[in-house]
Amino acid sequence: MTFKVYFQPDDTKRPVRENTQSIYIEADSEAEALLMVEHNTNYNVEYVEQLDEKALEYEKQNPNFKITTF
Repeated sequence: MTFKVYFQPDDTKRPVRENTQSIYIEADSEAEALLMVEHNTNYNVEYVEQLDEKALEYEKQNPNFKITTF
């Protein structure tokens, strides 16, 4: 399954909506995707969203789309 993880790049600062970024992760569950990001980055994770087929196809239209691997 593919998940879109919304995060703040610096977990030591107060979250600001305009600084929210996202990455795409392949994982078996939402919890696994969250743990992968938490163990491999210093990101302040805001939200993990599972993408269905239509949402994934839409995201793939973005030229910057890339699955992140750790």
